[in-house]
Amino acid sequence: MKTAYFGAHASIQFWAKCWLVIAIALGSMSVKAIEVGDTLIIDQITTIDGRVITAQDLKDKHVIIEVWATWCPFCHRQNQHLVKLVDMTKGMPLQVIGISIDKKQEDVVAYVEKNKINFPNAMMTPELSKAIGKRRGIPELYVIDPKGKIVQKDYGEMIDLDVFDLAAYAKR
Repeated sequence: MKTAYFGAHASIQFWAKCWLVIAIALGSMSVKAIEVGDTLIIDQITTIDGRVITAQDLKDKHVIIEVWATWCPFCHRQNQHLVKLVDMTKGMPLQVIGISIDKKQEDVVAYVEKNKINFPNAMMTPELSKAIGKRRGIPELYVIDPKGKIVQKDYGEMIDLDVFDLAAYAKR
């Protein structure tokens, strides 16, 4: 009798694991990462300070979106480069927006204040996560042209020269 119980239990565990693998595979197929050439239209983003950035605010601008986290040292260095980029491109049609994957908004607010981040930041929402799709890592950076087309995508820390090359988008 014990043998039949353990045999049935093992069979149930086997099929449960099979269904779990199938569910994960099907779920990961539907979460496609946005890539160069794809379109990402941002209707609106609410920043950590309550400001709403709309599609109208971004009209005729190149937009750089950085997905990042306060605990990521690579993100920290890249944020410092983006601060310089924003300073270099004042008055040009370029908007940098940070999207934090942190769990607590107060951590992001404190980080932004402490590090004098000069570009708007928002928290990752389910809607933004769905629009962007699966990420390879952080920081992840997207350059979007004025029509909403992704023209550049980078993940991992960029060196300062790469970030400053992004200023070319502001001149277009």
